Amino acid sequence: MQRFETVFEVDAPPAKVWGLLHMPPPPDAESPRKVTYPGGSMEIWSEGDAHGEGLVRNCVFRVPRYLLSGGKAQSWEVVWKVVPLERAHYRGVGKPLWSRGEGWHELEPLDGGTRTRLTFVETYHVVNPVVRALLEKRVHEFISRDNHKLYLKLLGYLGPAKEISSRRTKLPSP
Repeated sequence: MQRFETVFEVDAPPAKVWGLLHMPPPPDAESPRKVTYPGGSMEIWSEGDAHGEGLVRNCVFRVPRYLLSGGKAQSWEVVWKVVPLERAHYRGVGKPLWSRGEGWHELEPLDGGTRTRLTFVETYHVVNPVVRALLEKRVHEFISRDNHKLYLKLLGYLGPAKEISSRRTKLPSP
């Protein structure tokens, strides 16, 4: 299992960061709702509760072309363990490598709440042991690099944002 953790600081209060990452649907939004972003999209099948707990989504994102999937992958995810303005967690399954993933982001107020530290963590586990040995690390590095860029770009809409740290680790398979 692969694990990626990255930490950012942004010149915006936690409420603004949370609002950007957990935008409620517009009042006239169709269902399912589609959100596009650089390199992919999300189709939200169920919005969950008022805080996003129970949100169900299908994500399409970039992967290396050597996977012979046209450079795209999909995951089916549910958001849970939501603590508004602090933390949100998701779990999902994905393909083309038939994988399990988890991720979460945590917000920490800095400087009396005028700035925010955001920590994003994701894990990635390819189910097939042969494919895991051959491809898990390389594919996860590709996916997490894109996620890192996406977070940095999104945070930049709120104010100056910078990466504080990033690290990749291999964990024992579940």
